[in-house]
Amino acid sequence: MSTPHSTATHDAAAGSHADHPLVGHLVPISTLVATASALLVLTFITVAVRYIDIGEFNVWVAIGIAVVKASLVASFFMHLRWDRPFNLLVFVGCTAFVVLMMAFCVLDTSQYRATQYTGNPPLAQETLDAKAPAAPVARFKTGLDP
Repeated sequence: MSTPHSTATHDAAAGSHADHPLVGHLVPISTLVATASALLVLTFITVAVRYIDIGEFNVWVAIGIAVVKASLVASFFMHLRWDRPFNLLVFVGCTAFVVLMMAFCVLDTSQYRATQYTGNPPLAQETLDAKAPAAPVARFKTGLDP
């Protein structure tokens, strides 16, 4: 049976595009603009947090914002939100392993905290004292003999 616009011959010649759309997923422009705006706002917040001294939590806040930004990019710009659930599982699993690796690295740094300087190393401070007397003075952590 032949029709004037037979799709059987067209599909056979084109490699059967009936099962596979030409585009994976079309995202509305408003969604992309909202996501880009959120990324810009989060970038400004990251820069602002750099100028606010909250101690060691500066790093954690910056990493938290970076995780949110990476999730936005993966979800909307890389279309993970509309993809197969297995790909989301891989993304979440990889993120969990990265967080676990970072946690182990942070646990390891506390062992060497007593031997760290809070200011300039002594040799650098001697050079600074000789050439720039107004430079900040190195301070040792308590309990150390210089």
